[in-house]
Amino acid sequence: MRIARFVVDSDPMYGVVEGESGSEVITVIKGDPFFNGVERTSIKFNLEDVRLVAPIIPRSKIIGVGRNFAEHARELGNEVPEAPLLFLKPNTSVIGPGEPIVLPEFSEEVSYEAELCVVIGRICKDVPEDRVHEVIFGYTCGNDLTARDVQEKDQQWARAKGFDTAAPLGPWIETDLDPEDLSIKGWLNGELRQDGTTAQMVRGVPELVSLISRAFTLLPGDVIMTGTPAGVDILADGDRYEVEVEGIGRLSNPVVRR
Repeated sequence: MRIARFVVDSDPMYGVVEGESGSEVITVIKGDPFFNGVERTSIKFNLEDVRLVAPIIPRSKIIGVGRNFAEHARELGNEVPEAPLLFLKPNTSVIGPGEPIVLPEFSEEVSYEAELCVVIGRICKDVPEDRVHEVIFGYTCGNDLTARDVQEKDQQWARAKGFDTAAPLGPWIETDLDPEDLSIKGWLNGELRQDGTTAQMVRGVPELVSLISRAFTLLPGDVIMTGTPAGVDILADGDRYEVEVEGIGRLSNPVVRR
């Protein structure tokens, strides 16, 4: 099931997206599916007539996982860490499909990172790997933008990965998906730059969620960004970056410098 968050006029709503590509219909859901479940109403819109926004604005946190693809770690001259390399992004960094990535004035080297993102569905702590599926609401596409020059200068990642617009998410949440071997692709201005699969992860989704839940209590709507394949590069004003995860869809964002 594809759960989207969208706007008609000015009111954000959740809905279920159904239908073939190019002719999708979105059915409005009563309330918030993270707390009220998925209860469809009789109100429907053609997907082309609504504006999709970020499918979730985390109430609590976004947890990123650094260097979870060996080739990506090597391309930046890093080793794969023995323990998961975790960092946080604020919810103010989230934008949705089509919204502009705004390059911050304090950086000249912002890079893209196409990622599978896990959306948590219930409060949990110390989750065993064999029960991780019980706490996952679904999956979405993400772009973990990173100011590389600031990352190196600051020697910690808060500013480099947490600036406004640094976490595009979308286009929707897919609730029925096996994350074991999904293709992850990224296009810069229509040119394929990243091409990997979740099977290349150093740590897969069950292990990641279990390990992260030992460090942090996870809340409904929290997002885990699971790492990126090799092929990252620098964005410039006027670019467009598109992320596609198999079984979910495509997330596309223009890039601007103001």
